[in-house]
Amino acid sequence: MSFNLQSSKKLFIFLGKSLFTLLEAMIFALLPKQQKNVAGEIVLITGSGSGLGRLLALQFARRGSVLVLWDVNKEGNEETCKMAQEAGVTRVHAYTCDCSQKEEVYRVADQTYKAFLPAMIANDHGHLVCISSSAGLVGVNGLADYCASKFAAFGLAESVFVETFVQNQKGIKTTIVCPFFIKTGMFEGCTTACPSLLPILEPEYAAEKIVEAILQEKMYFYMPKFLYFMMFLKSFLPLKTVLLIGDYLDIFHAMDGFLERKKKL
Repeated sequence: MSFNLQSSKKLFIFLGKSLFTLLEAMIFALLPKQQKNVAGEIVLITGSGSGLGRLLALQFARRGSVLVLWDVNKEGNEETCKMAQEAGVTRVHAYTCDCSQKEEVYRVADQTYKAFLPAMIANDHGHLVCISSSAGLVGVNGLADYCASKFAAFGLAESVFVETFVQNQKGIKTTIVCPFFIKTGMFEGCTTACPSLLPILEPEYAAEKIVEAILQEKMYFYMPKFLYFMMFLKSFLPLKTVLLIGDYLDIFHAMDGFLERKKKL
């Protein structure tokens, strides 16, 4: 009898909390969540020497954050540092670092996901941002290696979020960003057959929206919004139907014109 009462109580609490979270989500869908203040907060950006990383650095510079810029390209990173100072930031630090080399990361600042988390957990404060990709949501023809890395990044970020949730670390936030192609030069030559649904994104627009999602503490952020619908369809439609949709949208040939960038010596 006692067991049945406990089970019933647990069920009612679960249903009540579920209803509350659904109502909360509906309200914030209509009334966007207020953006948090990041003035004075330390923001570490990897790949800040160009492209999206540089644009994100400038967005946070305008918001008064303390910037720590990492990039293997010393010249490009120093240029970003100069641009951030011109944007009004007073504290910005640029470091040359190849983030693909563990020894390099520890040499520069002894800071990675593994090193950040203990301090975040101790202070119950921090925000982890993972720039994944739409290629981290679905497999893309001709992009297997990139998809593998982006699926891995998505999985790592989501797993770390779950760990902080289980440990009741409510002050540690996570945002996972999954954009479609961005015009940064990385995917030069790639095309979209449906620009109204899957547009190739302008870098400045993408950076602005990513920062907005971070400041609103969104867990998942996909660009364009059509990706949310596509992931919903993928979750229940038969495989053959999903493939037909992909074929209709000509997604399977998006990489046909890809022009690989030459690495600088």
